Amino acid sequence: MNIILFDTPQAKTQLLPFTFSRPVAHIRLGILTIFEKWSYYISVPSQISVLAREKYLQEIFPTTWASENWYIRASVIPDSFIADTIQTLPLNTLLSDENGMIVGFRTCEKLTSFEEIELFQSRLKTEKYKAKVLFLKRPWQIFQWNRAQIISDFKLITKGRKSQPISDAHVIVYGKENIFVEEGAVIMASILNASDAPIYIGKNAVVQEGSIIKGAFALCEGATVNMGAKMRGDTTVGPYSKVGGEISNSVIFGYSNKAHDGFLGNSVLGEWCNLGADTNTSNLKNNYSEVSVWSYAENKMIPTGLQFCGLFMGDHSKSSINTMFNTGTVVGFSANIFGAGFPPKHIPSFAWGGTEGFQKYELSKAQQTAEIVMKRRNVNFTTFNKQLFEAIYHSPYAFMSSQKDLS
Repeated sequence: MNIILFDTPQAKTQLLPFTFSRPVAHIRLGILTIFEKWSYYISVPSQISVLAREKYLQEIFPTTWASENWYIRASVIPDSFIADTIQTLPLNTLLSDENGMIVGFRTCEKLTSFEEIELFQSRLKTEKYKAKVLFLKRPWQIFQWNRAQIISDFKLITKGRKSQPISDAHVIVYGKENIFVEEGAVIMASILNASDAPIYIGKNAVVQEGSIIKGAFALCEGATVNMGAKMRGDTTVGPYSKVGGEISNSVIFGYSNKAHDGFLGNSVLGEWCNLGADTNTSNLKNNYSEVSVWSYAENKMIPTGLQFCGLFMGDHSKSSINTMFNTGTVVGFSANIFGAGFPPKHIPSFAWGGTEGFQKYELSKAQQTAEIVMKRRNVNFTTFNKQLFEAIYHSPYAFMSSQKDLS
């Protein structure tokens, strides 16, 4: 099978700031990205690629076409039933959900944009999928659905496999059958409670002494939980990230640091983010009312329907020590936040400043900082990375700003 996970304009803008720098399919939810989930669920040998909206992302994430292609909406969260249905779709048949939303189709046509896909789908016979389809539409669904996705990904990844043993006799374990440890992982003098949901410790990951971890929890490859940390559950720490302090129901995509004390709750961090020591996020308003957040798609604050909602931070953004983020704060790509008090609830991309105001972060300086940060993890800042920064800097959404930072 040749599978193409295509972005739609709606999902692309609604999932900003995380889709500034990645196609929708490369969003992490649970242990795996959406892209990785499909690779596990498809039972026959497959090649999977994405069809991104923007040219700069197409160059970083190229599309592969074949004589026959399965086009699948990238925002669909797969499960075994929908994957089986997709695999058995007749040629030139479109699968939709009960509301007529396109899920995917199979064709010999080479379609190179969403506009072509939209025109082509009208020519197809439609088959309705009888069960509910999960479409990722808003950033807060990433942490909302994370517990369920960790549980389902855990079953996918560990099926038919045996966990590595925990060698340190000082590790206290509850629910041993729900803990899976990959090769090279190190766990020292910690408490792991998987009595009601799984804990996954990835390859070469490290759990330092004194850590307390409650499932559902995923520590991906090469990531570290620092000493004395409290992981309250329903949390994913992406590859090569470092975390400490207290984290609850949050998703960190990868290569990011929240290494020190401070609270992160009901939040999503992209890649290459850094939260300074004692950075704290509010995830509950003082009057316990519904949280509103900035929407790039609507160009205004919108209600989330949630009582608990923290921080959404795009790739390469950073906060200084003692930063306080208000409930439902949205930070764009490559922003740098510092100073006393609560910064605004929406901070544009390439913003430099805090409560006393912001100025534009010079593109060349933002690129230089990113190169230094990535080099520390032995990752090269390539021509593609440089072009990515330039494209986002000139994006119409980069410097969008809310007129009222009120919820």
